[in-house]
Amino acid sequence: MSAAYPALRLRRTRASVWSRRLHAETVLTPADLIWPLFISEGQGIEDPIASLPGVSRWSVDNIVARAKEARDLGIACIALFPNTPAHLRTDRGEEALNPDNLMCRAIRALKDAVPEVGVLTDVALDPYTAHGHDGLLDEGGYVLNDQTAEVLVGQALNQAAAGADIIAPSDMMDGRVGLIRDALEGGGRHNVQIMSYAAKYASGFYGPFRDAVGSRGLLKGDKKTYQMDSANAEEALREVALDLAEGADSVMVKPGLPYLDIILRVKSEFQVPVFAYQVSGEYAMIEAAVAVGAAERDAVVLETLMAFKRAGCSGVLTYHALHAARLLAG
Repeated sequence: MSAAYPALRLRRTRASVWSRRLHAETVLTPADLIWPLFISEGQGIEDPIASLPGVSRWSVDNIVARAKEARDLGIACIALFPNTPAHLRTDRGEEALNPDNLMCRAIRALKDAVPEVGVLTDVALDPYTAHGHDGLLDEGGYVLNDQTAEVLVGQALNQAAAGADIIAPSDMMDGRVGLIRDALEGGGRHNVQIMSYAAKYASGFYGPFRDAVGSRGLLKGDKKTYQMDSANAEEALREVALDLAEGADSVMVKPGLPYLDIILRVKSEFQVPVFAYQVSGEYAMIEAAVAVGAAERDAVVLETLMAFKRAGCSGVLTYHALHAARLLAG
């Protein structure tokens, strides 16, 4: 039998800072953070993104400098997303297979300069296609699953050869995780991880990201034939089960805060490493609230990140990673 008031006063353990820390059920550290970074061509480039205040595109040399900041603050991993020049974007996204493309040059520079920081790379064709979709299109504009998956295998191998530590397929094509895993194993790259975007929803929260990678004005139609319907939860569990069976080491739910219920259900059902992507629209909403005095940045950033951990996340991709790490270090 549990004690009753006044013998039991739950406020006792909240009465002091040290006691609240001692009784905390969930812990957030810089090692729980993955910092998404956008890569730009050039040298010495810092190109601010208007719809993502405080976030910039960086040239490869400056990406290396950011990775050193991450290392010094204890951030475990960074995620890379290229802003491919317009003249290299084609209907079939061939630049994704170029071993000297922007992504691969950044990977090599990072592994040479900061090998102790993990490098996660996005596998999808939308940064490389002229139409802004994640895959190849048929004559009617429908994204072709199996043909796209073949290209994604080549893209994944290209990034792994450059030194990527984690391959993260974000395209939502059926079967691509198994194909990528088989290719990595066949190529002797046994320790390259796959973090599958297993439950990626067709969301209205992605707009600023499309600005950052230069695909917003290119997208023809929408991505609802391959990204998930926000109404569906059971389907997310089926997606996760399939990707784990095909060889994913970890899975991701995207977006983040609107899908905390999915994170909790995935963690409870499968007991595997689950990550969330606190996406560009979520970040922009926080910054907009801060700008008009409706929220205090430090408190809101840490509270939202703690929510992901409490729901069962092993880690979080967040544009607030550097800021959060500084707060946690302090």
